[in-house]
Amino acid sequence: METRAISPQSYSLYALIVLIWGSTWIAIKFQLGEVEPLVSVIYRFGISAILLFAWCVLVRARIRLSLLEHAFVALQGVCLFGINLWLTYSSEVYLAGGVVAVVFASTVFMNAFNAALFLRRPVAPPVLAGGMVGLCGVALLFWPEMQRLGSSDGAVRGLLLAVLATYCASLGNIVATRNTAFSLPVISINAWGMFYGTLLLLVIGALKGAEFGFPPRPSYTIALLYLAVFGSVIAFGAYVRLLAQIGPDRAGYSSMMIPLVALVISTLFEGYRWTVPAALGVALIIAGNLLAMRRRLAFA
Repeated sequence: METRAISPQSYSLYALIVLIWGSTWIAIKFQLGEVEPLVSVIYRFGISAILLFAWCVLVRARIRLSLLEHAFVALQGVCLFGINLWLTYSSEVYLAGGVVAVVFASTVFMNAFNAALFLRRPVAPPVLAGGMVGLCGVALLFWPEMQRLGSSDGAVRGLLLAVLATYCASLGNIVATRNTAFSLPVISINAWGMFYGTLLLLVIGALKGAEFGFPPRPSYTIALLYLAVFGSVIAFGAYVRLLAQIGPDRAGYSSMMIPLVALVISTLFEGYRWTVPAALGVALIIAGNLLAMRRRLAFA
């Protein structure tokens, strides 16, 4: 088993992902209400795909893929940029965002399991231990919302959708890790992946009879552009690169740090009030992160 240290670049990518995705929670709020969430996601990734293809042409990155490469990139796009987000938005119809965040915090375990199953990567005990500590922290962070979680059909349906969304995202992580292992450029696989994900959502939208309106509010447009450029082009580019560098299990731990950043932003701009359980939750998340992201990494 070969051992190597996490590079400073990996730490930088990790921090960038957490900061950007932690801020997208507020941006998404400006997109809810007037347009069906599925339509907003289509707009978001449609813009992102166009921007990435334009950048590929500008920097002369490889765009042409073989049929087999297209198949795996399409699978990545469907899982990571399509079904995942559609199910996530659908789950939030029934559940509070904090409960969905707790479910998504299990990504680290799903990634470790799927990496062992599909990529034959050994499960790192520190990641699982850190994940358990961090998951307890996320649950404490959103304890009030967890207490309000009922046993109604809507709550059960929302939980099922959130779990399916999380597992779908994890499968997308594994496919993305596989694609980068075959030396496919991150910018190219994300461009094609977002194209295929958007195409799938368009088909779903057509079958659902979704109305493709566009609110005239400047706040909607600004939020959409932020999500498309920063939340998708930049953050997903950094995330797929991070998957290749440190593996899907450790990269998946970002799902526990993102809610923490979101609540810090909420404290500054929305008057969020901290409680003792929330503060303890933060301490557990940080402790779990330090355990999961130890300096030495073991690879088979």
